[in-house]
Amino acid sequence: MLDAPVGPDEPLRELFGRHRLSPAQRRIARYLLDHAADAVFLTTTDIAERVGVSQPSVTRFATALGFTGFPEFRDRMRAALADGGRPEDAVDHTGDLQRLVATEIRNLEAVRDGLADEERMRAVAAELAASRPLPVVGVRTGAPLAGLFTYFAAKVLPDVRLLDRGGSALTDGLIRAADYGATWLLAFALPRYPSELHDPLTWARERGMRIALVTDQPIGALADLADELLVAPVGAQFAFDSQAAPTVLSMVLLHAMLEALPTREQQRLDEFEATAARRGIFLAD
Repeated sequence: MLDAPVGPDEPLRELFGRHRLSPAQRRIARYLLDHAADAVFLTTTDIAERVGVSQPSVTRFATALGFTGFPEFRDRMRAALADGGRPEDAVDHTGDLQRLVATEIRNLEAVRDGLADEERMRAVAAELAASRPLPVVGVRTGAPLAGLFTYFAAKVLPDVRLLDRGGSALTDGLIRAADYGATWLLAFALPRYPSELHDPLTWARERGMRIALVTDQPIGALADLADELLVAPVGAQFAFDSQAAPTVLSMVLLHAMLEALPTREQQRLDEFEATAARRGIFLAD
């Protein structure tokens, strides 16, 4: 497992993950990943027919990724397949464990590069910070990260609610949040993408709530439900997936949310620190 090769479509996944894609564009991306070897020989019309979108949609997809047109993007796909995947690190990491850490460094670099447009992150953060209450959803592999986010967010947000149990408990929690006026929810969906998230998130959308989703790739059944995707790669080469990059992205989001809050609410963090010091909650500053 430690020496599992990087697939030839991995550069494409990283490319898609660095851009904000519409639902139609996500469908195109999913098709290209599933049929990469054939897609490099197809025209925009061919892909449009197979995906069920218009031909201009395929062209706009390529330009949304930063290419001058589809032919340039197709050349990039061909190069990715010919190279057989991502090039090796310039530094020769001789140990298996060092190579694992090197993959996480690349994942963090992908998060950094994805923040080139800071205004998008700040806009999402402002919306989440304004939701009263703010439900934070995460089950199974997403539960620890949802819990960490909620632990810190509760220091400054007046009403943040952790929903880390699946089944009816999750739907009930979302119903109560909607009844109290929640306009957004933040969800964490990481491999292997728990199926029990699908119906509650679908219900939330039908109820009018908007969804910001922290996940590792911009395509998939849960990604299709999201209004905003916050993408960070998961370290899949470990025996158990590493969530280092999603954790950093979550802390970036929380930092931006704090900056978006009114001054009075930002002061809650100072008040907590003062109270914690008086109570001796922590052994050191």
